[in-house]
Amino acid sequence: MGEAKIPEAVKLIASIFGADEDRLRRAESLLVREFGPLDYRSELLPFTHTDYYTPEFGTPLVRVIVAFERLVDPALLPTIKHRTNELEWTDSAQGHRWVNMDPGYVTLSKLVLATAKDHAHRIYLRDGIYAEVTLCYQGGTFRPWPWTYPDYASPPYIAIFNAIRAQYHQQLRAR
Repeated sequence: MGEAKIPEAVKLIASIFGADEDRLRRAESLLVREFGPLDYRSELLPFTHTDYYTPEFGTPLVRVIVAFERLVDPALLPTIKHRTNELEWTDSAQGHRWVNMDPGYVTLSKLVLATAKDHAHRIYLRDGIYAEVTLCYQGGTFRPWPWTYPDYASPPYIAIFNAIRAQYHQQLRAR
């Protein structure tokens, strides 16, 4: 029988996307106020793998991936997802969001994203929130699963999450 252990703290990340760069920066500052300073920020990435969000946000859609300096307990992911959902409505107008914020975390072995949408490959956590292991770390790099979103499976995103993982690894060694 295995012995239950408290999991190691994880590297909190967030994806922020929308069509207005000023609103992306505002959303980023709201996240910093909520979760602490960043130690990683990607370049703006074109969001072109789906047009699902175009009616709500407009075009052209861009995304930024950020990582936070402070490590967190992975059990907090549902609470964090609910909070980012609330923050999305901070600058809303007429029942319409300007940005989407998707939190998750990086460990040495995986990238986990939080979602409110159930699917066969997602595990229910609590309070209406599911977790998806979006990437796994094997052979010195992150690798996608068959269900991984095409953008997260692309080389630029893999490079981003490899860099965030390297920072996380250094943080763990410094502890």
